[in-house]
Amino acid sequence: MNRVKGKVCIVTGAAVGIGEACVHRLAQEGATVALFDVLDEEGAALANALRGKGAQAHYWHVDVATEATVSDAIDGVAGRFGAVHVLVNNAGIAGVTKPTHEVTEAEWDRVQAVNVKGVFFCTKHAIAHLRRSGGGSIINLSSIYGLVGAADVPPYHASKGAVRLMSKTDAMFYAKDGIRVNSIHPGFIWTPMVERHLRDSGATDIEQARREVGLMHPLGHMGDPDDIAWGVVYLACDESRFVTGSELVIDGGYTAH
Repeated sequence: MNRVKGKVCIVTGAAVGIGEACVHRLAQEGATVALFDVLDEEGAALANALRGKGAQAHYWHVDVATEATVSDAIDGVAGRFGAVHVLVNNAGIAGVTKPTHEVTEAEWDRVQAVNVKGVFFCTKHAIAHLRRSGGGSIINLSSIYGLVGAADVPPYHASKGAVRLMSKTDAMFYAKDGIRVNSIHPGFIWTPMVERHLRDSGATDIEQARREVGLMHPLGHMGDPDDIAWGVVYLACDESRFVTGSELVIDGGYTAH
């Protein structure tokens, strides 16, 4: 229950899906949690629920694609809670399911703005606070699609490949500061984003599509947000103190083919 006790953890995209699960598990393990999202009703309700259970939590409206907003919010976390120890860059969007030659510039740019610039902005403005804390952990949510390809969502693939290598580069830059940087690569996890992706891909029977996609994983099913959240807890806590520049693949065996 105390794996991250005393640590102030920022989670982006915190209101639903994997982010929500991360917030719950980090709080359960003793962290103070700062929730960043654009879903104000869901984010505020989640922070209130956590406080009702005795956790320290606060919600900030943050569009991670807007640098000034990111900078102000991270400074706000440090001002409210006294420090920043962990940054979980989870916010992301899937974007359009089209072949590359049909993707518009605007469609491409929106995915890169959230999935890549969002990681860049949050990391950029967290570094000074992590240094003041004497080190910390940055956990970047990539994807199996940052490791392997598939014939769908080209902007998403490109963005998650970028996040994988950004993680390695920053791990090298900030190791001397005691700041660890790692990426997590989920397989298909049953979240609102994955459900939307299946619908956008033409699925009419969502439960059947869920089963079919689940069978693409050797374990025979999709993962749950908690499967990823426990990986985040591990990389946030001191159990992983010798882990940096690494890829934690949580994919039911998808990439073992």
